Amino acid sequence: MNPAGISEQVRRAWAIAKKDIRIYYFKGPVLIFGVFMPLFMFLAFLMGSRQLPLSFLISGLVAMTLFFTATAVSPAIFPWEGSAKTLERLASCPITVEAIVFGDMIASTLFGIGITILTVIIGLALGLPLIHGITLLVAILLAACCFSAIGMLLAVPPTNVPSNIMMLSSLIKFPLVFISGIFLPLEQMPSWGLVLAVLSPLSYFTDLVRYAFTDMHFFPVWIDVAALAAFMLVFTIGTMYLHKRTMPKRM
Repeated sequence: MNPAGISEQVRRAWAIAKKDIRIYYFKGPVLIFGVFMPLFMFLAFLMGSRQLPLSFLISGLVAMTLFFTATAVSPAIFPWEGSAKTLERLASCPITVEAIVFGDMIASTLFGIGITILTVIIGLALGLPLIHGITLLVAILLAACCFSAIGMLLAVPPTNVPSNIMMLSSLIKFPLVFISGIFLPLEQMPSWGLVLAVLSPLSYFTDLVRYAFTDMHFFPVWIDVAALAAFMLVFTIGTMYLHKRTMPKRM
């Protein structure tokens, strides 16, 4: 595809992202699984772990918030549009499947970044120092793109029933939260837990957030950044390829 064609597809992807923002940001499942779920989990953990420092708690909240918000919008868009028969109309337009997926990912990424920035502001308002602000911004951007791609991967099964996708999403997301150092520091995990943590992109983001607030980290910072970037590329390429194969089955 020539540069002009790529530019046109990017413009159409942005139009899809704006449509997603208007329609899906305030739907019940998005707010429940993206905003209220991590908040309630954090409050429950806070009441049972008052001996932990504020920096550990807020860092975990920031990581969990971005993970849940960035994966709240993207999994349900295709099933919602498939059930409403709007996906067929969209597929008949002069737009590639990759651009459709990219547009959905943009909407999920922006939603995740917006809610997460609010969480960071709350942490700063509570007196938590931000030591490495640039590192935190880079980590949020990479992780938001990575997690939105994960959300799109969860929507690959060609079903037009949103509840099926949300159930699958929960079965995958909750185990990742518990093995990624949010509730239990990585250095306190058993060896088998560390093996699982290394396979989770959320582990590297959580480590970067703790580094930004406390100057402490488990992995070298460059490994955290490189791992997030690698996961983002792999998941993005994978989700575009798989959706291109399953899109006809949704029609």
